[in-house]
Amino acid sequence: MNCSLCPRMCNLDRQVTTGYCGVKNTIRVARAALHFWEEPCISGEEGSGAVFFTGCNLRCVCCQNYQIARAEQGKEITVERLAEIFLELQAQKANNINLVTATHYVPQVAEALSIAKTKGLHIPVVYNCGGYELVETLKLLEGLVDIYLPDMKYADNRLAAALSGCNLANFLIMSVIFKTACEIALAHIASIDNGFGGEKRNF
Repeated sequence: MNCSLCPRMCNLDRQVTTGYCGVKNTIRVARAALHFWEEPCISGEEGSGAVFFTGCNLRCVCCQNYQIARAEQGKEITVERLAEIFLELQAQKANNINLVTATHYVPQVAEALSIAKTKGLHIPVVYNCGGYELVETLKLLEGLVDIYLPDMKYADNRLAAALSGCNLANFLIMSVIFKTACEIALAHIASIDNGFGGEKRNF
């Protein structure tokens, strides 16, 4: 089956060749360990159980994980082994399972999460992505992911084209998520007692 997991729509058979993401269908993981340098609410004190997947559908020229994004690093593993990794990170007291740039492996990740949950995985699952997603692909994670953490990368189409070779229009889902998150945050702030006789603040 040819790949159409992301807006690149490569339509290539990743059983035999690589897509724009730089990888074939077989899962490759560059790092799986407790990670203490995410947002504080994600890392907490115990660390986030981060799984860094090899390859990327954006491949930004400014990437801080360039070697991973360009598929220069990473070990091939099975879906079953990925499920074991999730459980091992939970056993290490990870606050969550943090799926870093998993877009191009979503069907396999969904299968691994399903397996792990039947074996006792109960901590939250974070989908940590670049925001270049398709709704149809995200629906494969429905009921398996608790927190969606897309990057807010661009507000200028020229920069999106120059730095990631993509069109800003395809970041629409990320923009909607970002707008919704801002509305929720502002509503929460507005409901907090500001310390002046219980008066609420309106925005």
